[in-house]
Amino acid sequence: MSRALFVVSEEGYWGEECAEPLTTLDSEGFDITVATPSGSPPVLDERSADPDEVGKETATFVRDVHENDDRLNDPEPLAAVDAEGYDAVVFPGGHGTAWDVNQDRDARRLLRNAVAGDDGKALVVCHAVGILAFTRDDDGGFLVDGRAVTGFPNAWEEGIVDDHGRMPDGRKLPYWVEEEVEAAGGDWDAELDADTSVTVDGDLVTARGPESSAAAADALLDELD
Repeated sequence: MSRALFVVSEEGYWGEECAEPLTTLDSEGFDITVATPSGSPPVLDERSADPDEVGKETATFVRDVHENDDRLNDPEPLAAVDAEGYDAVVFPGGHGTAWDVNQDRDARRLLRNAVAGDDGKALVVCHAVGILAFTRDDDGGFLVDGRAVTGFPNAWEEGIVDDHGRMPDGRKLPYWVEEEVEAAGGDWDAELDADTSVTVDGDLVTARGPESSAAAADALLDELD
């Protein structure tokens, strides 16, 4: 049986970016494990389940998965899991990843190991793409250096934070994904004129944001095949 590990934020994950890959891989018979930095249940960014923000259908779908999926409600701590033995490691996005997943040494270890071997793949979505700016390969270089990637663009971030870089909830966003990934050597193209943006470079699949989540899950399946 194929296996997938989901690394989900405790500071606020975006519902669709987790629920779409989770249910897609579920439908294909994957054995799925969920892990969070401390092992506490992941926290849903409530905006991602707000009908006024994402539409009634998506809001209902996200809320149902978040509240009723036993794996999301009983995750493993990141330090207790290893990428070996998993066919794919999935990093859903959401602004919350900037405060925990992207800065977590075990999350970076899982990403590094997922793309280092001959068999594993990694899917990294939206703000979680920021982890690429902080992950080193076994030789000490940036994992993203020279790789083609997409992710949450600066052009969209400008419409969310205020003039002082603060989120609607008042938290100061510590960094912007596009800036950091480019600084680490990533070949960035968020394809702003396209409805969806998914990029495959070797064992690494990246996706721009919520509207690309379903396409990203399909791309991951294609790569695993």
